[in-house]
Amino acid sequence: MGKPKILIIGAGYGGMMTTVRLTKELEADDADITLVNKHNYHYQTTWLHEAAAGTIHHDRTRMLIKNVINTNRVNFVQDSVRSIDKENKKVVLKNSEIDYDYLVIGLGFESNTFGIKGLDENAFAIRSVNTARKIREHIEYKFASYNNDPDAKDSDLTIVVGGAGLSGVEFLGELVNRIPKLCKEYDVDPSKVRIIDVEGTPLVLPPFERDLAEYAQKYLEGKGVEFRLSTFIKEAMPGGVKVQKQGSDQLEEIEAGTVVWTGGVKASHIPADSGFETNRGKIQVTDDLRAPDDDHVFAVGDVAIVFPAEGERPYPPSAQIAVQQAETVAKNLKHLIKEEPTEKFVYEPKGTVASLGEKEAIGVVFDKKLTGKTAAALKKVIDDRYLLMLGGIGLLLKKGKLNLL
Repeated sequence: MGKPKILIIGAGYGGMMTTVRLTKELEADDADITLVNKHNYHYQTTWLHEAAAGTIHHDRTRMLIKNVINTNRVNFVQDSVRSIDKENKKVVLKNSEIDYDYLVIGLGFESNTFGIKGLDENAFAIRSVNTARKIREHIEYKFASYNNDPDAKDSDLTIVVGGAGLSGVEFLGELVNRIPKLCKEYDVDPSKVRIIDVEGTPLVLPPFERDLAEYAQKYLEGKGVEFRLSTFIKEAMPGGVKVQKQGSDQLEEIEAGTVVWTGGVKASHIPADSGFETNRGKIQVTDDLRAPDDDHVFAVGDVAIVFPAEGERPYPPSAQIAVQQAETVAKNLKHLIKEEPTEKFVYEPKGTVASLGEKEAIGVVFDKKLTGKTAAALKKVIDDRYLLMLGGIGLLLKKGKLNLL
């Protein structure tokens, strides 16, 4: 009998960290490891809002997979996953098929438009390096053409952001830093620019404690952001959006040159379409992170759902939980290969930080509330720690944010 084949699909936080940890947990003779991803790079999803606003270059967010993984130990296949054939233990790709003995699903998220009319066609979403790049280029184009295009309108300088969750608020924080520079560069009167956030709930940053969320809201309002809370986007059009205030029958039209939707994501459709038992489109993993209906399959990151206890809300998907899941999955694959009992996944939340631009943030870390420059510095420390775990000191010095040199 040959070496067991471990196949990891998706090179997000969960997939990449599983791959890197496996090469540390296993000897070369223990298993054949294959990683499949549609791009030849891995990217920091938590930096995409910066690339979208243009405060960092999109290339800063990504790193070539071959520069991070041990290519002597891992076979990397660049291809798109089409489906998983559970019965025959193989994954169907766009260009081939790969057999496995053990599968790790780390396929990430898709934008969730909740069926809102016109959103797919007329709004941007911060989903990937390429979509972030398109948003940056589009906003810059609107500013560049404002004084040069005879048909330009003031509303071309209005940016509507759908959603005031973590990604929406972090994007707003980058925008309020970027807009003054664009105004200066293209000689645009800053008073002509409007940034409007439309959020269906009455709260900004629902997962955060109210005093921290209010700090973030007041900071952004002080920089000119208009919040429309308890208000829903009902339709996106080429020139703006139609919104409806909760409890009102009236639709209001907001003219805008740019609409960016951050209002929700959903797990990749592939596990559900491939016949896995799912809850809200995600695999409700067992306590050792395996699929409940297939003990040769693990799920990590956005495609996995983990409940702290029965009756409680699931842990929100984040880079932090995906990285911790990956460490447990790597250990459990080693245990299975060595015919040892698997370990239970225990999530240890270290806290959450929301950036509000380069020098502002809010957060709770080890139950301590932080705001301002301290929280902003800590966000950089968290991001840099991931780079260190993933690719060692070389990757940290190349991509890190604290400029240690």
